[in-house]
Order: sequence, then C-alpha cells, then structure tokens
Amino acid sequence: QVQLVESGGGQVQPGGSLRLSCAASGNILSTNVMAWYRQAPGKQRELIAHITTIGSGSTNYADSVKGRFTISRDNAKNTVYLDMHSLNPEDTAVYYCNAHITSPSSPSVPYAYWGQGTQVTVSS
Repeated sequence: QVQLVESGGGQVQPGGSLRLSCAASGNILSTNVMAWYRQAPGKQRELIAHITTIGSGSTNYADSVKGRFTISRDNAKNTVYLDMHSLNPEDTAVYYCNAHITSPSSPSVPYAYWGQGTQVTVSS
C-alpha cells in the first residue's frame, strides 16, 4: 500500500515563508510526476506546482504562485517539497500532495495518490 504524508503547514504572517514536505512510502516501483494542489474555502482544488521525477526534473507553476513558490524533489527519498515565500492571505488553503506512482498492484499504469492535506493559514 502506498501512502503520501505531508508536513510543514501552519500559521504564518503575511510576507512570511513556509516549507511543505510530502513523503511517499510503501510498495513503490516508480514515482512519476509529483505535484502540489491547494483548496481554499468555497473554492475548487487547484494545481499550483508540479515536477517530473525524470532527469533534472522539469517544473511548472500556476500564475498565482510563480516567482514565490518553488517545488523540488528528492528522488532517493520519494519526497517532494514546496518552498513558499512572500505569503499573503490569498494563499490560505489546505495544501495537498499528489503523486503518480506505479506499484505491484499497478505496475504499468501510474495511479494518482493523494496526501491527507495540510492547512496553511496566512494571517496577522
């Protein structure tokens, strides 16, 4: 069984920084794209950053976080990070980790796993 466990959320003042981590564990054959989503109250879940786990790892960001957030990964640890800077109240949301993983139960087709979510609150 595969699990994604997030950590690093919390409350921060506007202009502050946080680092989120997401570690994948279990019976993993390979991890492909890893990504961060967020969902603010009353809004749909949105993709904010993703990174491939092949080669140097290409990245892509939503316009709302470009230049402020950085996604990175440690393939050896099956872990993805999200460094968030210049946070503002509009960044308040539950942040979710997502990873496309192959396992013995699905060795050819990656399955999309989700973390449980971690709350980020930006408030003075």
